[in-house]
Amino acid sequence: MNARTTTETTTETTTETVTETVETARDTRVVRLAAGDDWLAVCDRSLLTPGRGVAALLPDGRQVALFLDRAGRTYAIDNRDPFTGAYVLSRGLVGSDGGQPFVASPLLKQRFDLATGACLDDDEVTVAVFEVRAD
Repeated sequence: MNARTTTETTTETTTETVTETVETARDTRVVRLAAGDDWLAVCDRSLLTPGRGVAALLPDGRQVALFLDRAGRTYAIDNRDPFTGAYVLSRGLVGSDGGQPFVASPLLKQRFDLATGACLDDDEVTVAVFEVRAD
């Protein structure tokens, strides 16, 4: 699971040979969701792009929408849009309102707070939020 590339280059000088090693390591932390008393590995964090969502299928058949904001925080909410019943929130537009990150459904554009799941456009509607960690 460790994505590491090593490139060696050799440079000759008049008095010595210098070998330079350049290493590139991608972020290989794993995104995990709370599952009862345990943590369920969902994907490598390197698969998440800041400002974009990714859908994942959980073992119990539910879908989760994962998001990485530009500050590096990871969020997980239910992928089902409660207004349409479609599993599309992972494809929504990510933004912020007063510093609070949200995703806007790609269908009817209702906004959902990524930290709380609350709909910012209808106080009576929420989506499930999953406790998440990347380690």
